[in-house]
Amino acid sequence: MKKKKRGKGQHSFGRRMLRLLGLLLTGILIAAAVFFLFLCITEFKPADVIVLTARTGEVQEHAVDFSQDNQQTSGSSEAAGSGDEEPKLVYYAKDKALQMSCSEHTQELRTGQLMRIVSWNTGYGALGDNADFFMDGGTHVYTASRSRVEENLLAIRNELQQLSPDVIFLQEVDTDSARSYRTDESAVFRAVYNSMDMNLALNFKTMFLPYPLPPIGKVESGIMTLSSYRIAEAERVQLPCPFKWPVRVVNLKRCLLLSRLPVADSTKEVVLINLHLEAFDDGEGKIAQTKALLSVMESEREKGNYVIVGGDFNQTFSNYEDRRPEVQEGLWTPGMIDASAFGDSWQLLMDGSTPSGRSLDRPYEGAEDTGFQFYLIDGFIVSDNVKVNAVATQNLGFRAADHNPVVLDVELMQG
Repeated sequence: MKKKKRGKGQHSFGRRMLRLLGLLLTGILIAAAVFFLFLCITEFKPADVIVLTARTGEVQEHAVDFSQDNQQTSGSSEAAGSGDEEPKLVYYAKDKALQMSCSEHTQELRTGQLMRIVSWNTGYGALGDNADFFMDGGTHVYTASRSRVEENLLAIRNELQQLSPDVIFLQEVDTDSARSYRTDESAVFRAVYNSMDMNLALNFKTMFLPYPLPPIGKVESGIMTLSSYRIAEAERVQLPCPFKWPVRVVNLKRCLLLSRLPVADSTKEVVLINLHLEAFDDGEGKIAQTKALLSVMESEREKGNYVIVGGDFNQTFSNYEDRRPEVQEGLWTPGMIDASAFGDSWQLLMDGSTPSGRSLDRPYEGAEDTGFQFYLIDGFIVSDNVKVNAVATQNLGFRAADHNPVVLDVELMQG
């Protein structure tokens, strides 16, 4: 039997298809390269230290080297001050990395005064009891509808009002993120606490996070401090980033948010430090960031200042090790902060009777507590010139967020 010969038309068609396929693949590679170049160009790169002076809008930027424990000035940028619908002065540093709004109704702080401070990781309004999250072993990227985000934020606001704090530390506050439907959550809280001064430091800003599928998309989020006492100065201190290029490009840039409160009858200041330390690293990031935190704390204590640190440490203090929930195999494991490394000048505080966080490997709604993974990772560290009256985690059933708020009652000691 004779074999049929392929015609020239068949060969020509095959070559054309291969060329088209090659052009298509080349186009995809070029588009991907251009997109990644765009992400690199727009990478969030705040200065090591940014300082905003209240009611003047003056901005200073510095470089800091935690490994050498020294600082040097690297330059400055202009401040942009403007008003909004609230009777406040609002200031921004470059790229809005640090923001401040000042109220005319803040109080004067004195020694001997009682203070109530609440710290709460709000889960960007989208991590209520219905949520699971892919990074914790769940399946969802987008974890809440728009209406559920609004519902969660309302519940958080209501709970905070019932707790009647003088100072509020919030973590995971979205200002313009796809995951929370571009809601400016800082404005939601400012509207309720119009008589408080406010500072916000961005720690997560990327035009598009192309991971996983469906991708997370745009993220702009940070940590926020509100105070009924006048804040004289806000400071954003960049923490060591454990991620290398290219992962670093679209990842968090963790930081400390310092708020300096003058004390009327003293030359000292109350230095409030709000934080949210590394979560999904190999552990070295948490260690480096904790060391950087301690360096800042000790520097402030040497000046005689009152220092109050609070937030989501993503670690358990070793003096509460016997009360932390045992971690189940395969689930995210928090780090451990060695309390002895802080010495006698510091009080490391958690409420060992109530978990401050839960796992997002599955929804909490309708689940039994037995067998569910809880965590003890939110708390406070205060200097020895601050008297601690109480620390208590509010058990809210994780209805509006995957963390419970932690309440600290303190008194500024004289002398």
